[in-house]
Formats: sequence, structure tokens, C-alpha cells
Amino acid sequence: MTGKKVSAEASALERVVSAAREAQAASQRLKAHYAQAPDEQPSTLELARFAAAMQELKEAREAFDTLVEQRDPPSR
Repeated sequence: MTGKKVSAEASALERVVSAAREAQAASQRLKAHYAQAPDEQPSTLELARFAAAMQELKEAREAFDTLVEQRDPPSR
């Protein structure tokens, strides 16, 4: 059973890392946009990609935190 928990934790951590990379890439695209055209708004698609990447990162972190809390409940 411990192997399954480690596997689940590794999978959850992989999701966090992947989401962080996507959020960073979306952020870099917005940064490049503003460097090239500081007075123009990014496209709706660029903003939506950034928002989706940030939402996935948030959800991945919450899922990882929940998994870790279930494994090691806080002592009272």
C-alpha cells in the first residue's frame, strides 16, 4: 500500500511541475507580448491560456496538498 501512496504522490507532484511549466510559458508569452507592443492588450487567447495555466497550477497544488495531508495528518 505504501507503494501506491508514493506513486500517487509522485503523480501529483508531476502534475504540479507540469502545471508550473505551463504557467511559466504562458507568463513568458505575455512578457514577450508586452516587450514587443507595450501599448497593446494581449489577445483574448493569450490571456485565456495564462488564466487556464494558473488555474491548473492552483488545482494541482491543492490536490497535492490534500494528498500529503491525508498521508500525514497534522498532529494536535
